[in-house]
Amino acid sequence: MSSRRVKELDHQYNNRALVPDFAAHFQRWQADSERARASQPVVLDVPYGPGPNETLDVFPVTGGASSAPVMVFIHGGYWRSLDKSDHSFVAPVFTRQGVCVVVPNYALCPAVTIPEIALQMVRALAWTHRHIAAHGGDPSRISVVGHSAGGHLAAMLLLCRWQEVGGDLPEHLVRRALSISGLYDLAPLRKTSFLQPDLRLTPAQVRRVSPALLPRPEKGRLYAVAGGDESEAFQQQNRLIRQAWGRKRVPVCELLPGLNHFSVLEALVEPGHRLHRLAQELLAG
Repeated sequence: MSSRRVKELDHQYNNRALVPDFAAHFQRWQADSERARASQPVVLDVPYGPGPNETLDVFPVTGGASSAPVMVFIHGGYWRSLDKSDHSFVAPVFTRQGVCVVVPNYALCPAVTIPEIALQMVRALAWTHRHIAAHGGDPSRISVVGHSAGGHLAAMLLLCRWQEVGGDLPEHLVRRALSISGLYDLAPLRKTSFLQPDLRLTPAQVRRVSPALLPRPEKGRLYAVAGGDESEAFQQQNRLIRQAWGRKRVPVCELLPGLNHFSVLEALVEPGHRLHRLAQELLAG
């Protein structure tokens, strides 16, 4: 591949370079997350598996309700950065609305591969189904929300063959997912100079964990959204999953005006915003 093409892919996929004030978003997430953990009940660092970083945080419903819908939020960071503790801020608005929120961690590249991270999320969801009732959640009403790399992982969970994971698990454990600025064809990332040294993607891994290159799920719904101010590459990724899976499986495929790769996540917790309403719609389904 020519150096010019590599430079263009780096430009299209390097969100921190595209959003000059990205650090202010991260600082706000961290501060809001600290307040979220201090201001409401939370069970921190619950192990969901034996591997590295296989822990999650559970935010029960405010007021201690039972049989609540469950939202599992998967953070982004290109599978190589950030942490669940940076994303506690997503919980309060939903717990006040009667939703139990689970925020899992996962190991980061290059210590692990993206397929290994996908399997970690399978274990996190299996744990959630088996144990969330003890925290007031309804194991039959689990929705997954993910941002960026987390959006990719959310889509992958719709494809999981759950009964091969555990005979006690329902066939369609995850039937509703919201992917915010997700990535569905990982092939371009192999050509980036700033990501590939950490991701170490192989062609076989691209085929194995690119949702748009895999058969559409037999059941379930994926809502796919991205910011209207994101790069053309991210907007194309958003369109791609609708093209690959069809309208029945991807009934929502939208660009949200005026939002970049980081502010689009903040819209998730803004009551009244289109993105927040989409999350509410999934959680009520």
